[in-house]
Amino acid sequence: MALTGVIRPGYVQLRVLDLDEAMTHYRDRIGLNFVNRDGDRAFFQAFDEFDRHSIILREADQAGMDVMGFKVAKDADLDHFAERLLDIGVHVDVIPAGSDPGVGRKIRFNTPTQHVFELYAEMELSATGPAVKNPDVWVVEPRGMRATRFDHCALNGVDISASAKIFVDALDFSVTEELVDEGSGTRLGIFLSCSNKAHDVAFLGYPEDGKIHHTSFNLESWHDVGHAADIISRYDISLDIGPTRHGITRGQTIYFFDPSGNRNETFSGGYIYYPDNPQRMWQAESAGKAIFYYEKALNDRFMTVNT
Repeated sequence: MALTGVIRPGYVQLRVLDLDEAMTHYRDRIGLNFVNRDGDRAFFQAFDEFDRHSIILREADQAGMDVMGFKVAKDADLDHFAERLLDIGVHVDVIPAGSDPGVGRKIRFNTPTQHVFELYAEMELSATGPAVKNPDVWVVEPRGMRATRFDHCALNGVDISASAKIFVDALDFSVTEELVDEGSGTRLGIFLSCSNKAHDVAFLGYPEDGKIHHTSFNLESWHDVGHAADIISRYDISLDIGPTRHGITRGQTIYFFDPSGNRNETFSGGYIYYPDNPQRMWQAESAGKAIFYYEKALNDRFMTVNT
């Protein structure tokens, strides 16, 4: 697939209650590289990512997500997508270069679910990114859960259909898979891709807007998901569910919580998506199997979200 326009998830800024405590979790347990700390924010990058950072932690009074950013192929795409967003009635703010360290100009917009998104084209390369000449598998031996990259976010709100429509109509995302109540026609979950991954962002129905369900980190294999479970048990990290598998996306997964209560996921596998693939659909009566393929049921904690 020739990727143009929006090419991938780039970063997420999460709110945490205690920055020092959160830094230990994301650096030593998930295994991210610490980049720098700037006031109430800390920046991290996974060992297999080229760009300067992908995870930003901001100390705040309430956990949750501030913003999710997607990278576009070139700077001119920002003007192109700003025009398309405005054409469908979505307000756009232009953010000058340097508002985040090492990041060029951005455009920002909100969805009906009250989530904030940014598009950007330029970010400095990481000083600890993968080698490009005679490259070894890694430069510095991975630690903790050995997360290779920031993979996706799943976000909760009321009008998920209208939010997904923005990504499809203005940003050229594809809906890869849905969870639908066929009786009412209500879309309970919408999974969207700008690449050939099973999903790059997901919207999940919830009676309140502006919520985040989880932030996901990619691992190389099912074996690494098991290793993440060992880390979770060894350091008494709060476990949600897993290791298990999703029906939707087919990804292998384990869910757990950071010290502030933000849900994290380590994720491996998932099917390869191509734009000519038929859209997959799960019925509401199969929701348990769709989310947790082995257990075929949703646990109570899975239904909770962060602000």
